[in-house]
Formats: sequence, structure tokens, C-alpha cells
Amino acid sequence: MKQIEVQIMQQSYLLSCPEGHEPRMLEAVERVDAAMTRIRDAGKVRARERIAVLAALNMAFEISDHEAAASASRAREQEQAEAASNGMVAHPAQAQQPQASSPESDERMAHLLERLDSALGEDGRLF
Repeated sequence: MKQIEVQIMQQSYLLSCPEGHEPRMLEAVERVDAAMTRIRDAGKVRARERIAVLAALNMAFEISDHEAAASASRAREQEQAEAASNGMVAHPAQAQQPQASSPESDERMAHLLERLDSALGEDGRLF
């Protein structure tokens, strides 16, 4: 294992990383730093712990959207392949890509933020 020093929101962290995976680790650090910086710069949240939790939730939400879209795409491809093997003409379905921001997702994130604020209380501590 190799150790690399990184900066996330101007704070240094020493991370262990498997040999040869440094570029992937640095890319992940850049994503986390960017996500946390966006939340901090929006000015609504100041506690580092809350910013980290919100960034993690946002990233998990994005991953979930991508997984759902990939699953739907695989299902459509399988249906088309089955239709083709049965001699039926398959009409390609229009792929619906998840939107980066929609009123539904904005409302969901606002509700999630309210729940997080309630759970963390005034001091912003997770433990």
C-alpha cells in the first residue's frame, strides 16, 4: 500500500492507496472536494461534517440514478433481443436519462436536508 497526501476543502488527509491506483484515488478526491466545495460555497451549510454528509448523499443519489438508467437500458436491450429472436420487429425505446436536477429531486433533497438538520441538531456533530 502506498500513502498519498491529499487536500479536501483545504484540509490535509493521508490516505492509503493500492500501488498503481493513485490516479483513480486522486480522481475520487477531486470529485469529493468539488462536491463539498459546491455545498460550502452555496452558503447554506457551514459545518464540515454536514457538508461531508450532504456531499456523500448527493453522490450516492447520482450513482443510484446512473444504476437505474443502466438497468433500464439493459432491460430494453434484452426485450429487443428476445423480440428479434422471436421474429418480431422491435421498436427501440427512447432512453430516458435522469436529469441532473428536477423539481422532484430538488424537493427530495430539500426534505433530506431538513431530516439531516433535525438529526444532527444544533452542534452539527454526527456522534
